[in-house]
Amino acid sequence: NNERLLADPEYKGLRQKRLEGAPYDEFMAELVGALKAWQPHVLLQFEDFGNHNAFRLLSKYQDQICCFNDDIQGTACITLAGILAALRVTGRPLSEQVILFYGAGEAGTGIGELIALALHKHHRMPMAEARRRCFFMDSQGLVCASRQKLQAHKIPFAHDVEFCKDLTTAIHRLKPTALIGVSTIAKAFDGEVLKAMASINERPIIFPLSNPTSKSECTFAEAVAVTNGQVVFASGSPFPPLTHDGLHLHPAQANNAYIFPCVGHAAVLCQCRSIPEDIFLAAAYALADMQPKAELLKGHLFPPFAAIKDVSAVLGGRVLKYMCDNKLGSVPQRVEDWEAFYRLHMWGLFPTSKL
Repeated sequence: NNERLLADPEYKGLRQKRLEGAPYDEFMAELVGALKAWQPHVLLQFEDFGNHNAFRLLSKYQDQICCFNDDIQGTACITLAGILAALRVTGRPLSEQVILFYGAGEAGTGIGELIALALHKHHRMPMAEARRRCFFMDSQGLVCASRQKLQAHKIPFAHDVEFCKDLTTAIHRLKPTALIGVSTIAKAFDGEVLKAMASINERPIIFPLSNPTSKSECTFAEAVAVTNGQVVFASGSPFPPLTHDGLHLHPAQANNAYIFPCVGHAAVLCQCRSIPEDIFLAAAYALADMQPKAELLKGHLFPPFAAIKDVSAVLGGRVLKYMCDNKLGSVPQRVEDWEAFYRLHMWGLFPTSKL
């Protein structure tokens, strides 16, 4: 809907405003119907859909066609995997965590929903109670039950707690074990915020996930300095490693590329009928368990990205097995080694290729 681009003689798109409302929904229904008629086992990935459409389209079509939304589900999955890996460092279970999000957009609450599902499935916690382990701050302050006219995606996380306006006060009152930034507000995790987290946690978990680097809630160097090297850190943007008190520390990067290729490829290989949230739960737990403890202590919460093909084969094989074990996929039959099967179907350049 950019008027300048629409008027540009070099613009290649349709010179009209985007569809909205009923015409938009009718178009999406026609598209999904055409895809299913063309290829019954097609995989649909919703990429870069605006928040006002992303969640409702995913909810509408998730059980109708094999589809997922990486911006929502991939982000939630890699974040949960990072938290689970971080807990291998702190030595405390997920059931003991209190997680505070700075930023309450739909992508952030999507992370909260997957964390709640993990507590429900793996710790037998009712979903309502599980959601009460996640708190959100938006531009107005703490999302809580006393707030009026909250957006629908915030309501499940509007708990019966006292309202507070600023992040530091929320930290002291709620005593979170993990702080996750999804606000795109640079320096939101200032020295006061980082000190507050360090004062109530021996190993504070701090994930400034906003991209790009210029919008990250804090840098790795800032988090290490203020917490005296005790932070367990992951970010959406890459930061350089550093040395603190003689220890070489590495910042983890929560990159969706660990997740969406494996899930998508596994779904295609077994002609998966749908991709429920349990798939992303299984992927998160599998990825969180890959790193040796010694690497976790250096800050490597995720396997090295240089080894992404091997990581993808291991993770993809596990996701593929989960899909077939749970009757979501119809093929392949009688596979004994899922990782080997997945590797066999990975694309790669031959040594003699001129590409």
